[in-house]
Amino acid sequence: MKKDYYEILGVPKNATQEEIKKAYRKLALKYHPDRVPPEKKKEAEEKFKEISEAYAVLSDPEKRRQYDMYGHAGIEGQYTYEDIFKNVDFSSIFDDLGFGEDFFSSIFGDIFGRRREKRVTIPPDLELSLTISLEEAYNGTKKDILIRHQAICPDCKGTGAKKGKLKKCDVCKGRGVVGVGHFFFTMTRTCSKCNGTGLIPKEVCSKCSGKGRIIKEEKVGIKIPRGVKDGMALRIKGKGNEYERGRRGDLYVYIKILRHDVFERDGNDVFVKVKIPFYVAALGGEADVPTLNGKVRIKIPPGTQDRSVFRLKGKGFPDIHHGGYGDEYVEIEIDVPKSLNEKQRSILEEFKRAMEE
Repeated sequence: MKKDYYEILGVPKNATQEEIKKAYRKLALKYHPDRVPPEKKKEAEEKFKEISEAYAVLSDPEKRRQYDMYGHAGIEGQYTYEDIFKNVDFSSIFDDLGFGEDFFSSIFGDIFGRRREKRVTIPPDLELSLTISLEEAYNGTKKDILIRHQAICPDCKGTGAKKGKLKKCDVCKGRGVVGVGHFFFTMTRTCSKCNGTGLIPKEVCSKCSGKGRIIKEEKVGIKIPRGVKDGMALRIKGKGNEYERGRRGDLYVYIKILRHDVFERDGNDVFVKVKIPFYVAALGGEADVPTLNGKVRIKIPPGTQDRSVFRLKGKGFPDIHHGGYGDEYVEIEIDVPKSLNEKQRSILEEFKRAMEE
C-alpha cells in the first residue's frame, strides 16, 4: 500500500501551501539524482519520484481535496500518472538556484519518462476503502458500491485522435524523445507533447478531449467474509481500470471497521466491560453479558473483585482463514450506589458492625 503523501513530505495534514513547498524543496535538493554519488543514484531517483508525486498532489487544491477525502483511491481513480504532474510548476521552487524550467523538465522526463515509455497510460488496479460495522465484520455481509474507473475511449480507441488518425509529432519529429543540454551535462527526455510515442492526433477526439480514456461508473457487488479484519484488502478480479482494450485490472477494497460502543476487538478476541451490583459481587449470583451473537448469562462467584476478568470460550470473532472462534473476555466493574435510602443505609450499617465484631 502506498505511503501517505503528508508523511512522505514530513508535513501535517493542515500544512499550508508554503509549508508544503518548503518541505518539497528541502527534500528535492537532498535526493536530486545529480546531487548524490553514482552508487546512490538509483535509490535517489526512486525517492525523488516519491516526493515529487506527493508534492504534485498536495500543491494542487483540487487533487489535495480528492486525496484528503478518498486517499490514494481518489487520485488514481481520477488521474493518470501523467495527469498528476500536469501543470505543476516545479521550476519556480528553485529560481534562486538558477535552475530554469527546461532543466527540471529534463530531470522529470528522464526519471518519470521510463514509465511512459512502457506505454502504460492507465494504472490497471483501482483502490478504495469501505467502512463497515463490527457486527458486519463478525457476520459477514454483502455491499453494493459505485465505483468510477478509467476506460479506453471507444471513439478513438485510446489514441486521443478523432477517428484514430495520428501524425508525426512536430516537437520530437517522431522520435519520442528530445535532447536537452544544461550546464555540465546533456540528457534526453521523453517528449512531453507525444508522451514518447512520436505521434500526436491530427484532430483531438471530442469524446475524451484527447486523453484517450474516459471515466465510467459501475455498481459492483462485494462479498465481505466473516471475520474480516480492519485494514484487510479484498481483491475483486477484473473490476479495476481498463488499461488495454478489453482488459481490466483488479479492484482492491480496503476494509475499515467502525469503533464499537460496547466491544473492543484484538485479533479474534473480543473484550467487554459489564457492571454488576456490589451485593452480587459479595454474595455471588448471575449477570447478563452481551456478545456479538446475543446475550449470555454467566455465574458470578461470591467475593468477586472489581476488574476481575471472565473468559467466554468461543464467543469471539470467527477466524477468516482457519475456522473456529476467538474468545470473549468480560471485565467486571462493581457498581456502587451513589445514594442510599434510609432502609438501605440501616442494613449496610448493621452489616458494617457485624464485620467489625
